[in-house]
Amino acid sequence: MIIRFGNGFPFGDVHFSSEGADGEAAPARPPRKPKKVISQTRLTVTNLLITLLFALAYYYLKLPAINLKNPGFYAFFLLLSAFYCVLSLVRKFGVGSMQSGSDFVQGVKDCCLVPAVICALLVLLFLVGNLISAPIFRAKAYSELLKTEESNFTEDIDEISFNQIPMLDSTSANNLANRKLGELADLVSQFEVNRESYQINYNDHPVRVAYLNYGDVFKWLKNTSSGIPAYMIIDMVTQEVTVKRLPEGIHYSPSEYFFRYIDRHLRFHYPTLMFEDVNFEIDEEGRPWWVASVITKRIGLFGGKDVTGAVLVDAVTGESRYYSVEEIPTWVDRAFTADIIMQQYNYYGMYHNGFINSLFAQSGCTTTTRGYNYIAQNDDVWVYTGITSVGGDESNIGFILVNQRTKEAKYYAIAGAEEYSAMSSAEGAVQQYKYNSTFPLLLNLEGQPTYFMALKDASSLVKMYAMVNVQQYQIVATGSSVAECQQSYLQQLVKNNLVAQPELPSTVPDTVPLEGVVEEIRSSVIAGNTHYYLLIKGKWYDVSIADAPESAILNVGDEVHLETSGAAEGIIAAYSLAIK
Repeated sequence: MIIRFGNGFPFGDVHFSSEGADGEAAPARPPRKPKKVISQTRLTVTNLLITLLFALAYYYLKLPAINLKNPGFYAFFLLLSAFYCVLSLVRKFGVGSMQSGSDFVQGVKDCCLVPAVICALLVLLFLVGNLISAPIFRAKAYSELLKTEESNFTEDIDEISFNQIPMLDSTSANNLANRKLGELADLVSQFEVNRESYQINYNDHPVRVAYLNYGDVFKWLKNTSSGIPAYMIIDMVTQEVTVKRLPEGIHYSPSEYFFRYIDRHLRFHYPTLMFEDVNFEIDEEGRPWWVASVITKRIGLFGGKDVTGAVLVDAVTGESRYYSVEEIPTWVDRAFTADIIMQQYNYYGMYHNGFINSLFAQSGCTTTTRGYNYIAQNDDVWVYTGITSVGGDESNIGFILVNQRTKEAKYYAIAGAEEYSAMSSAEGAVQQYKYNSTFPLLLNLEGQPTYFMALKDASSLVKMYAMVNVQQYQIVATGSSVAECQQSYLQQLVKNNLVAQPELPSTVPDTVPLEGVVEEIRSSVIAGNTHYYLLIKGKWYDVSIADAPESAILNVGDEVHLETSGAAEGIIAAYSLAIK
C-alpha cells in the first residue's frame, strides 16, 4: 500500500492505494459463505414441537380440563396459538431485522393463518355458547336444575336425635385439632392441620375429618417417602379429637409435589373431566379417600353447572375410579357442594316465573339466606338453609334440606325469623359473656320449629347452647348442656301457651346406664329447676329434679342407677335416677 501526502493537509494529501509493493493489485477478500436456508416444512415442524413443549409445561402447571364446556380450555388454546405465531415470526425474520411491509404481511399469512382461523372459530363458538346459555333464553331450564319436594316438617325432623346434631362448626373443630396436634411431639414439628375440615357421617355419627399437610418443602423432602402418617377425627357431639394413625402413609394430597399432588394426579388420569371440589373423606373402616366432584354444564355450553358423578382416589395408593351419581358408594357424604346447591335453588327462586318477572315484578322470587349448615340424617349429610324473599326482609318463608350425595331436596313451608335474627337473639341472652353463635340448625321440639345453635367464646370453644323458637324468636333458652337448654326451652313453651305441658321429647340422646355409690352431692337452681350434681366413681353427673324427683332425698352413700348421656368429660347429663 502506497501513501502520498499532498496539499491541503499538514502533511499533504493522503492517498491510499490497493496496489502491492510491486505495483500489482492486492488480492480481493473471499466472498461470505451464504446463509443456510431452512426449509419451510422443517421450520414449521420445529415450531410445532417447541409449542408442544410449552403446552405441556403450561398444562403441567395450570391443569386445564380439555373440554369445550370449560372456559379455561379456550384461553389455553388462544395462548398456545399466540405463542406459536410469535415463535414462527421470530424464527422466520429474526429479531430486529428489517423487512419490507409486503414481506412481513406475507410472513404473517404463512405463519398465522391456520391458527388464526381455528382461534376465530373457537371464539365464535365461545360467544355462541354464552348466548345459548344465557338465562334470558333458558330461564325454564335453569329453574329445573334443582327439584324440591314439599315435605312435612314434623314427620321428617322428628326422627333426628340429639346425638346426631353437629355442635361444632369448622372453626371450632379445627382449633381442637390444632390443640391435639400440639400434644403429639412426633407430628407437630413436621406437619400442620389443614385449615379446612370436612363434615361427614362416620359410622352413623356426625364428625369432622381433617388431614395433615407437610410443614414446608424441607419437611416434605424428609417425610415424602413414608407419606403423611395420620389424620384427625373430631367428634361434633362430644368434641373429642382422635388421631388416626395409618400403617401406610397418605402419599397423595394437596401438599405433595410433582405427580403425587392430588389435583395433578386427577388431571393426568382424567384430562377431560371438570372437577368442582376435592374433599377428604374416610370410609366406614377409616381408610382415607379423596372425593372429587365431577361437573358438567347442562344448559348450552357454559350454563347450569351440575354434578354428574365423582372420582374416588385412594389417598394411600392413588388408585382411582369414576362413579356416576347413582353409583356413588353410600359411605360418601359429599358429592354436591353447598355452593352448587345454593346456586341451583337460587336459579329456581329467581326464574320459575320467567326471566322478565325476575327483573321487574319479581312476583314469587325467593333466594337462600346468607348462610347454611349441615345435619346428619339417615346415614347421609344434608345441607340446610333458610329461604327468604328477594326483597331483603328479615324473615324466612321456609327451609330446604338437600342430600349432598344424591341431591334429594325437601322444602318446608314454615314462616319465621331469619337465621341471623335468631343468632342475635341467642347472643343477646348471654351478652355478658360476649359469646358468638354458630349458624343454627332447624329442629322439631314438641311440634315447634326450633333453631338450635352453639355459643362459642373468643377461642372458638363451645361453652353453651341455645334454642330459639322460629315463629316467636323472642323465646330464647340457653344452657351449659343440651339437656339443660332443652328443659329450659320446654318450660318457656309452656309459659307462652305453645305446648300443654313439658314432655321429654323423643329426641333425647341414647342413654348409657351407670350404677354406683354417691360420694358427694351438690345442688343449684337453673331456670327455676333444682339440679343435683352427684359425684360417682370420680365423675360428676347432673340430674334435674324434674326428671328424677327421687334425687331430692338422696344421701351420700346411697347406691343408685342412672341413665346418662355417656359423655367422657365434664359434667355428664343424667336423665333418670333410681335408688337401689
